Amino acid sequence: MAFPEEVCHCDLLIHVNGHHSFFLHQKVLARYSGRLRKDTKNSSRIEFEDFPGGPDGFELVSRFCYSGGETVRITVPNVSILHCAAAFLEMTEKIHPFNLFHQTQIFLEGIWVWSWHEILSALKSCEPFFDFADSCGLITRLMDSLVAKIFQNPDISSSSSSSSSCSYSSSSSRAWWFEDMTVLPPRTIEKFLGYFGKNEKNSATLTKFLLHYLKRAAQSKNSGEIPRTPSDYSGIAERAVQGVILRGKTGFSCRSLFWVLRIVSGFGVRRDWREKLETLIGGVLEKATLDDLLVCGQNGSVYDVNLVVRLIRLFIDHNNSGDGDNDDLGKMKKMIRVGRLVDRYLGEISPDQSLRISKFLAIAESLPDDARDCFDGVYRAIDIYLESHPTLSFEERSRICRCLNYEKLSLEACKELAKNPRIPPTVTVQALTSQRPSVTTNKEHSSSSSSKPQMEMVLYNNTKCDYSSDNASGEKSEDLRLNLQRMQWRVVELEKVCKEMKGQMTKMVKTGIIMPPSSSYGRSLPRLC
Repeated sequence: MAFPEEVCHCDLLIHVNGHHSFFLHQKVLARYSGRLRKDTKNSSRIEFEDFPGGPDGFELVSRFCYSGGETVRITVPNVSILHCAAAFLEMTEKIHPFNLFHQTQIFLEGIWVWSWHEILSALKSCEPFFDFADSCGLITRLMDSLVAKIFQNPDISSSSSSSSSCSYSSSSSRAWWFEDMTVLPPRTIEKFLGYFGKNEKNSATLTKFLLHYLKRAAQSKNSGEIPRTPSDYSGIAERAVQGVILRGKTGFSCRSLFWVLRIVSGFGVRRDWREKLETLIGGVLEKATLDDLLVCGQNGSVYDVNLVVRLIRLFIDHNNSGDGDNDDLGKMKKMIRVGRLVDRYLGEISPDQSLRISKFLAIAESLPDDARDCFDGVYRAIDIYLESHPTLSFEERSRICRCLNYEKLSLEACKELAKNPRIPPTVTVQALTSQRPSVTTNKEHSSSSSSKPQMEMVLYNNTKCDYSSDNASGEKSEDLRLNLQRMQWRVVELEKVCKEMKGQMTKMVKTGIIMPPSSSYGRSLPRLC
């Protein structure tokens, strides 16, 4: 509301928030405003920074003054602006009877009969001047009324289990007010925590709401609807993590914990809270799936390999500590489940062009050898990696193969490795060398099993690594004969592969493709056949 000086002969210039200027009559405004009455004694130019409601709020106040306090109609949408603007300008009863601040006070006394959406609307309108609204007590009034509405109707809109051990789902156990409150800004939600979270009984509900709120905030951030920074939500995210940790494994499944980690990671959670959440996940890593591990990296990378390495280490620490399963067999079963999961993860991330060898090895070597009953999965992942990274040097290809335990490769995998042109010949030799003594030893054990009934026999399957031991005393002679024959076939097959590799290496040495072992490595290779 600007009045040209030559028309109205105004004697007061007011700049509001550095954007708008108002030419007004000093006596008209000073009649209702104690602050302007004091300020205009020394100057006819006044600047107001952070005026509640900005130019629109000041225009409403000006209309009130020029109308003698009768024109402005107070409503739910504008009461917050008018109340704070009146407080800012000291428009109290001491200055003028039935002044603006007094009128807004009377209107706010009826807040207890406002509807739910009217309260939300009033709270949302306070966002631009939240600090001032909080300092004058308006936020407290609105929050008290809001929480009262929630407690008056605590029914859950969707089905949920009454058990405290039920796992959280983003689509279930959602209270009726969750979605409505996502329209409120983060500062208002942080204020809400202090009111609703006073009672510890509300902790579980509050945690679910905060996670739902962060989920909606992440969607709005990705779509560009709300121009806010992650730091605006950091306090809410940390409070949500605190609630998750408090409930622990009894309140959240492994998949839900990974979902929580994905949500809060984008909102600047402090490192100590993130570590606590990762520790909780590491304790139940054996229940994770491949999809759970496929978390995007923070720097735009496709996979967060560092996170998976940390989770594996946390799992091992938990499994080896007294907090884990006290049964050794149970611990081993968990370890093997995680080993198979890690092998599937390696196979999934291997084609990634940005995956460095050091990261691949960090994952592959993060588990002890006894976590894998077979290394075929690791070999498949290496093969995929080499195929997807064809420019690797000989040294790099040899380096990535160091994570293989050749003795735990199946015969089928070993045969594939021997024929694989992407595998360095030195690695092939090591694999075949480790296989032949194993076959010889097993053959000797099988031959002596008839005279030593308690000796355990290892049965090999040509397509899978499946190890089982039986007491030979109960075996019939026909079964023993078949077992011996099977191992003899294995020896024959390995000898054929050895001869083929020996011929290939001889040709490569003659043609100069590779250097003779004595000159390249300082020692001769073992004789295979």
